[in-house]
Amino acid sequence: MAPLKLSILFSFLLLSLLHVPSMAHSRTKNQSPFDFINHLKGCHKGEKVKGIHDLKNYLKHFGYLKYSKNQNHSNDDDFDDFLESAVKKYQENYHLNVTGDLDSKTVSKMTESRCGVPDIINGTNWMKMRNGKKGHRHLLNIHTVSHYSFFQGNPRWPSSKTHLTYAFYPNTSPQVVSPVARAFNNWAAATHFRFSQVQNFNGADIKIGFFKGNHQDGHSFDGRGGVLAHAFAPTDGRFHYDADELWSVGPLPGYMDVETVALHEIGHLLGLGHSSVEGAIMWPSITSGVTKRLHADDIQGIKALYNV
Repeated sequence: MAPLKLSILFSFLLLSLLHVPSMAHSRTKNQSPFDFINHLKGCHKGEKVKGIHDLKNYLKHFGYLKYSKNQNHSNDDDFDDFLESAVKKYQENYHLNVTGDLDSKTVSKMTESRCGVPDIINGTNWMKMRNGKKGHRHLLNIHTVSHYSFFQGNPRWPSSKTHLTYAFYPNTSPQVVSPVARAFNNWAAATHFRFSQVQNFNGADIKIGFFKGNHQDGHSFDGRGGVLAHAFAPTDGRFHYDADELWSVGPLPGYMDVETVALHEIGHLLGLGHSSVEGAIMWPSITSGVTKRLHADDIQGIKALYNV
């Protein structure tokens, strides 16, 4: 674990050295975009509580809730049948007690920081799908085989492309380099790929950077907490961290480990979607102050995708 003093300096360097766009926040400086859910603890069907419409937007964003045009409760604060059904789906996916109520464990899970890929896309629940059933075409669409999953259409790097280069966005803190390199090395040990850093950002296969808010890729970041990072399916190669987060090298309470998040996002870069195994690196949510490593499910998934 990096010493406290070093980690705080590291986080400061990340936020001060990067040339990234600014983002205005309506919440307080240290409040997560998911913190509003804490105020809804104990809510259940039949209630009308201020802030429930924000929960509906959260569940819409991650694919659990969709109102048709002729339904009137999309933006109100009524805890209706549709919302209860969405909460039950969420609880089932995250191995919680399926009640439809916002109990403490459900609220705790919903407020965790996570990857930006939705759990259900165009009605396809990848966390429960089996045997290769597919959803519809979308940048982040995936289908699931066993516990691991692939992006829609099984995009992958060509069989002739086993050496992938990566580069960092200009002015990225040099302290990021080593933990990200370790993440690439861990994936290299589990795959047929080799990875090497290059200085030519535009010519690299994989492009890594820290950005804030709307950074022109169609998937805006939401400030500290909430969505931590995202990456795109092969062979796009873009991997973006949210620069508003507190980042550290190694586990530090309240900070996100750069290497752990890199391991997750590199999985996406290689073609893996999310896993329904909580111990897997491809599990959607990531807790601050902890580190994770590749799990057998992650390795099985990447070997199945590339038939190696």
